[in-house]
Amino acid sequence: AQQALSGVAMELGDCAFPLLREIVCTDNLSVGFKDVQAALLVGAKPRSKGMERGDLLQENAKIFIPQGRALNDYAHRDVRTLIVGNPANTNCLIAATHAKDLPKENFAAMTRLDHDRAVWQVAEKTGSPVPSVQKVVVWGNHSPTMFPDLTWATVNGRPALDLVGQDWYTKTFIPRVQKRGAEIIEARGLSSAASAGNAALAHMRSWLLGHTHDWVSFGGWSNGNQYGVPEGLYYSFPVTIQNKQWSIVNGLNITPEQRQRMTHTANELLEERKAIESLLKV
Repeated sequence: AQQALSGVAMELGDCAFPLLREIVCTDNLSVGFKDVQAALLVGAKPRSKGMERGDLLQENAKIFIPQGRALNDYAHRDVRTLIVGNPANTNCLIAATHAKDLPKENFAAMTRLDHDRAVWQVAEKTGSPVPSVQKVVVWGNHSPTMFPDLTWATVNGRPALDLVGQDWYTKTFIPRVQKRGAEIIEARGLSSAASAGNAALAHMRSWLLGHTHDWVSFGGWSNGNQYGVPEGLYYSFPVTIQNKQWSIVNGLNITPEQRQRMTHTANELLEERKAIESLLKV
């Protein structure tokens, strides 16, 4: 892995990024996490054939417990940490729990890829530029239970649902966003790469520089006071971001149908948390 990493470092240097000053390749956590202000935890063990989700979570805990502890011990006290490796929401919970001295709000699970997928589906369907699509929401877990929601979405200021139709929304849009990762694997034989990397960068750019012109989906810490989502989960909400602080969009009226979908994905997160409950004792 170290040899492969050296090749990645070569490519980074060859990109001649104007802000790149130094590259450190290491498998030493104390070196890799020292004074870091923005951490992207990308690596995770993929699910193998016949593996139950609970087993997958147990295996990934071996990765994210040490990384959480390393963040706690070595990172800058204001570090912002994005978990990309799947199952991202519960891996995020594991890492944040073991970074016991850092704020839970400074960790996030990546649902920006799901958000971007949803935006593109609407833009493509309506023949509109991507920036014209606003107020898309992805609720819940980064898994097939997620709920991509167009209730408040607009295209050039017009209600998106009026343009795409209810039938397309429920029968095509929602399942396609939920299963987009599998669709890409079927097409190219590999999981999402460029789009996932782009989403991770976009997430961190929004987090560090602000995102107030539109809503964005963000796998953030639930304190139990927002939209009936249980406390102690990393759950995707619509947020705006200012001064590196994310805020959930308040005051949205939730219909019974929306509530059912939101609860379904929350229940999956509760099941995942229960499966690794013993690992959350610090």
